[in-house]
Formats: sequence, structure tokens, C-alpha cells
Amino acid sequence: MNLLETLFDAQLTVFGQHILWRELIGNLFGFASAVGGLRRRVWAWPVGIVGNALLFTVFFGVAFSNPQQETLFGQAARQVFFIITSVYGWWRWRQSRRLRGADAPAISPRWATRGERLGYLLVWAAGVLVFQWVFATVGAGWPAPRWYYWADAWIFVGSIVATFAMARGWNDFWLAWIGVDLVGVPLLLHSKFYPSAVLYVVYSFLVIYGFVVWLRASRSERPDPITEEQLA
Repeated sequence: MNLLETLFDAQLTVFGQHILWRELIGNLFGFASAVGGLRRRVWAWPVGIVGNALLFTVFFGVAFSNPQQETLFGQAARQVFFIITSVYGWWRWRQSRRLRGADAPAISPRWATRGERLGYLLVWAAGVLVFQWVFATVGAGWPAPRWYYWADAWIFVGSIVATFAMARGWNDFWLAWIGVDLVGVPLLLHSKFYPSAVLYVVYSFLVIYGFVVWLRASRSERPDPITEEQLA
């Protein structure tokens, strides 16, 4: 086994539970990305992508051996969509910062319009209906109860919605993350992904704080004059 394989499979044991270092490090990158998002910094996106890539290898246990002996297909799939959506967010925030100035935050936050909010809520609801069926059809590789697929679908679609809303600079994205965390923490604990579950709890407090920060900014800053035509 070479050095890269050794590092890839490195584990630590906490209270008799084997935990991959990849899970810890991936979640730390995710937390750093959340801090960057709170501060509206462009670097939040590439940092998040690194964390997503690491966590994909953790949750897709059928291909990358993990000590939990379980595969969370929704959690794994959302890392892929995180990366795709993050590329869009990275591009959008970089373009916005170029127009706003290097010293300014990348975007000015605002609430989604009524039409935008209705749109993402419909996508979330329809997505959960579709993907719980997809995940149940694929199976989990173990005798998972039916509620597991609904929970995984809720987290999967909600995470995509939240990331897209963050890219658009909507305050709503913090509330979407709260909705994801309410289901995500119990599911991760049930599946013995303890570092991810602990980080989700810590992240929930950061989400609440971030929501307050963005809400204040949306009330005190002028509406962003940058248009879609300028970003194109």
C-alpha cells in the first residue's frame, strides 16, 4: 500500500467507533466554506468543492470502503450536485465582485421574490417525490426502512436548493439549510456518521448567525444594481 492509499484509508477510533479522517477533513472544509459564505467571500466556493469531493468518497461506501458499512446515496449524490452548483456560484460571485470592486463583498443579499420562492419550493417538493422513489429503486445496499429514502431525498434536494439560493444571494438559503439540518442530523446519527452529525449541529448555530448577518445586510445595504446582463 502506497502513501496515498494509507492517507486515504486513515482512521481514528473514538469510543470504539472507527472514523475516517476523510470525513473529518471534508467536514472542516465544509465548515470553512460556510464561514466564507457568511462573509460573502468568493473563496467559499472552491473550499467547499474540496470538502464535497472528500465527503463523496465517505458517503459512497459501496465504492470507497468506509467503517460504517453503509452507503448514503442521497448524501453521496448531493456532493456531486454541490460541486456542479458551486461552480455556478463561484462564477457568479467572481463576476459580481469584479463589477462591485475587489474590496466589496461578492454580493448584496436580498429575499427571493414571491415568484422565485414559489419556484424553489415547488422544485423541492417535486424533487423529494421523485428522488425518494429513485433512491428506493436503487436500494441502499442494506435493508433500509422506507422513511430512510424520504429523509435522504429531503436532504439531497434541499441541499441543492440551498446552494443555488446562496449563489443567487437570497436570504432564504439560510432557512433552507435549517430545514435540511433538521432531518440531516438524525439521519447521520442513525447511520453512525458521527463527525458529520456533530458538524451539522455546530453548523446549525452558524446558519442561524449567518441568517441574522445577511438579514441585517439586506436591510442596510442598497439593492445590488448588478443585472443578469452584466454577469453574462
